[in-house]
Amino acid sequence: MHLSDRVHTYGQDLLRRHGERVHKIALDAGFTCPNRDGTKGIGGCSFCNNVSFSPAADTRQALASQIATAKRAISRRTRATKFIAYFQAYTNTYAKTEQLEALYRQALLEPGMVGLAVGTRPDCVSEDVLDLLERFRQEGYDVSLELGLQSAFDETLERVNRGHTLEEYRQTALAARRRGIPLCAHLIVGLPGEGERHYHATLDTVLDIGVDGLKLHPLHVVKHTLLANQWRRGEYQPLSKEAYIRIAADLIERTPPQVAFHRVTATASKDILLAPAWCSEKWNVLNGIEQELRRRGHRQGQFATVEREKLKHVA
Repeated sequence: MHLSDRVHTYGQDLLRRHGERVHKIALDAGFTCPNRDGTKGIGGCSFCNNVSFSPAADTRQALASQIATAKRAISRRTRATKFIAYFQAYTNTYAKTEQLEALYRQALLEPGMVGLAVGTRPDCVSEDVLDLLERFRQEGYDVSLELGLQSAFDETLERVNRGHTLEEYRQTALAARRRGIPLCAHLIVGLPGEGERHYHATLDTVLDIGVDGLKLHPLHVVKHTLLANQWRRGEYQPLSKEAYIRIAADLIERTPPQVAFHRVTATASKDILLAPAWCSEKWNVLNGIEQELRRRGHRQGQFATVEREKLKHVA
């Protein structure tokens, strides 16, 4: 059995739309973040060591070199010939629009590139940036905007030093959807001070605003972060693998079937991961989620309550 038998995965969505496998290539274009450079704060989110989110990207390499390296690795595993340039590390709209256009265009002109995915914060997406993404869509590229929300609770966002609010997410999400730009929201399960009611309420909020894709991440503790210090002092206890698998299955069941899951877990390399150890075991977690859904006899959308109309692009 495969996870895609019970979950609408982004990979299957790309296969359906492009007629063949499409791989995302994670890129580091050397951006920083307003929550690290002093504009909004210094040090970033309490959990953030960006290497844990994009270990394969390397800002010391030019974009063309990063893409070539990734293509060689992918070719050893599959015969994929189509790719999406995924600007992943830090805040990938945090620059002048002219600079962004040059970087995005450079990646899109590489052979085999069919699309662009841009990861960013909801407080760093201007109308000019949305204009730019809309233009790329009009040129025929597969474009998506990935917004890191993590939680719909402002007190949680403040606790982990996110530096933005739910309302900023709401306004950016609605602005993107008015233009027809596909939107993926990042949500973290296991943030300090949160429990299952928070996870369910966050999902309901994001679905109510409207979204095309979701990424679920278990919170893990990595080196050189404020969260690492809190964990060492006994102030934070990560979720167990069993708890995360159960919660992820619950959230998948509540998600309407047309929403694509780009990710249902996240990992960190063992050289920076402090806890929990299971966050280095991607396939064990994926298999666990599939097995839990199969044990229940359920699939994505089993208990979805959000009306389908709310998930359509705003006219």
